[in-house]
Amino acid sequence: MSVHVQNTRMTTAKVRQMKQNGEKIAMLTSYDFTLASLVDEAGIDMILVGDSASNVVCGNQYTLPMTVDEMIFLTKGVVRAAQHALVVCDMPFGSYQVSEEEGVRNAIRILKESGCDAVKIEGGEEVLPAIRHMIQIGVPVMGHLGLTPQSVNQFGGYGLRAKEEAEADKLLHDAKLLDEAGCFAITLEKIPAALAERVTQAVSCPVIGIGAGNATDGQVLVLHDMLGLNQGFKPKFLRHFANLAEEVKGAVGSYISAVKDLSFPSAEESY
Repeated sequence: MSVHVQNTRMTTAKVRQMKQNGEKIAMLTSYDFTLASLVDEAGIDMILVGDSASNVVCGNQYTLPMTVDEMIFLTKGVVRAAQHALVVCDMPFGSYQVSEEEGVRNAIRILKESGCDAVKIEGGEEVLPAIRHMIQIGVPVMGHLGLTPQSVNQFGGYGLRAKEEAEADKLLHDAKLLDEAGCFAITLEKIPAALAERVTQAVSCPVIGIGAGNATDGQVLVLHDMLGLNQGFKPKFLRHFANLAEEVKGAVGSYISAVKDLSFPSAEESY
């Protein structure tokens, strides 16, 4: 089955239209020019430059250490690669929680310096004033509810969220607030599939799931995880669409052998 790749760049308006048309939205993370180029050429709808770079790029246990400067640096390369996909940059921990004014200032800086199309922010009613302000001045915002990794220390881990009625009701309430504020999309992470379906039906903006069942308007995964590069991370919701870890190790092993037995470089590969 071939993938139809549009010749024009995706926009937040087109993403919204996809929900209205009943067309599923495919989103992946990416953090560098080379891989983002391949992801974009394959026809992905949206690329998220996630603060998950803290884990898969920098080797940290949590996403918390990422800074605005680091997110801008990574996003610049992805933006250069993206000829089709809409590029969303995560606002890292501490960049919008202190005050509405600081959050808006950082959002503007990320858009101006990275060239991305939108920012993503974790949280609901608690960060709504900053989100409203950003949208009012022209910064497109994607919301993020459910398991919000920046709150891992408060949650005490990465377990399933909104299992209980009270938290589920709050999540639905927050989703409606984000939708009414003008978020062009909302990510739901690691929540019961039935709740994700309720939220998807209750809001007008697209809902992108990760560990939230298949009734959402689209899906997102971390690129390194779905390619099988990150061998130590195996949550229930993750499917490996390739096993590149073994491919990479095999290629590197072949290179080492060729160097040591003097078969590389050959006469044809020498000047």
